[in-house]
Amino acid sequence: MASAEKLGLIAGNGKFPFLVLDAARAQGFDVVVAAIKEETSAEIESRGAASVHWLSLGELSKLIDTFKAAGVTRAVMAGQVKHKQIFSAIKPDWRLAKLLLALSTRNTDSLLGAVAKVLADEGIVLENSTALLEALLAKAGVLTRRAPSEQERKNIEYGRTVARRLAEYDVGQTVVIAEAACVAVEAMEGTDATIERAGLLMQSLKLESELESKGRASTLSRALTVVKVAKPGQDMRFDVPVIGVKTIEAMARAGASCLGVDAGRCLLLDGEAIIRAADGAGIAVCSE
Repeated sequence: MASAEKLGLIAGNGKFPFLVLDAARAQGFDVVVAAIKEETSAEIESRGAASVHWLSLGELSKLIDTFKAAGVTRAVMAGQVKHKQIFSAIKPDWRLAKLLLALSTRNTDSLLGAVAKVLADEGIVLENSTALLEALLAKAGVLTRRAPSEQERKNIEYGRTVARRLAEYDVGQTVVIAEAACVAVEAMEGTDATIERAGLLMQSLKLESELESKGRASTLSRALTVVKVAKPGQDMRFDVPVIGVKTIEAMARAGASCLGVDAGRCLLLDGEAIIRAADGAGIAVCSE
């Protein structure tokens, strides 16, 4: 009996790597997991992988040696690895240090693209992280019971313009808009933290306005619209835009009423649970 095909999984944090692992096993792959000590949930040990190997974020050589020893020639990268980890106390091994020194910029695309090239040079091809999860990519159209209002659509249109320019320079992929004005842009902190920051800012502005107007209501809406886009020429092997129930919960806390994402290029990690959460919070979600 022929042995199952091997698939390497470089697992970051969150639910994404679990979805990939389950989908790969369902399709008959023996999954060899490279779990990142600083990021991956220990639950990965109990999800039926052929093997799980723990390594530090800085251990690029160990990653390569692990996959080679297991006979892995194809791999998928799934789950966030916080960009700020680059500037943490993690010590890169000689291979990663050499790679970092060769980079002119240390944004996500340049760093992960360089890692992908090193893996390819060693005979390990990094494949699209969504290849096994096509059903979870956002479909075009309004996904919730409530459609965006006219003002929310204006916010989405403006937000897409701003977000695409940011994404072009690999700064971030999320912006938060109110009344066609940019309230917050994402950098290293991630989507949910950006939404939280926007909510705190709008609460502060509302309080200042109320104090200055002595209780008179402002004519400007304080409702926030969140827009998350893919990068121009998005490399689907890594850093794919993802949305989960936690994102909807962060929006509800921040007073955000609408979410716009890119059709076919944003992964809805919790599937229909995201839409149910949005409907419950009165949040409109649309994909274009």
